[in-house]
Amino acid sequence: MNFRGRFKEDPEINLIPLIDVLLVILIFLMITTTYSRFAELQITLPTADAQKQLDRPGEINIAVTSAGQYLINKRQVAFRDVATLAEELKAAGSGMKEPMVVIDADANATHQSVIHVMEAARLAGLSQVTFTTQATPK
Repeated sequence: MNFRGRFKEDPEINLIPLIDVLLVILIFLMITTTYSRFAELQITLPTADAQKQLDRPGEINIAVTSAGQYLINKRQVAFRDVATLAEELKAAGSGMKEPMVVIDADANATHQSVIHVMEAARLAGLSQVTFTTQATPK
């Protein structure tokens, strides 16, 4: 008696369930992965081509030096905290109708120094803030 069959079937691997499982894993990884878009972001800062504006009477010019010194309308102000800087800005803007704060920051000034000026302007109630730029060399 021969219990073994005459025909031997070759074993086969069904690939469809394997592809389904890999697709689910791929979708799971795509959804749960966080992508760092800003890891090595290189920024080219803009330059401005504009004509030099004349001093207008409603402007408060504040200069920020690279050493962290503040000058309001060409008068040096000692920086203790943002609140005292806000008081100086209020005093400089008293008597002006809707004064505009013009920030002239040195290229090597720290970002925090400029943020101090912007925060002081907000505390002083001065909502119009602008920056001066250097014309691009031709």
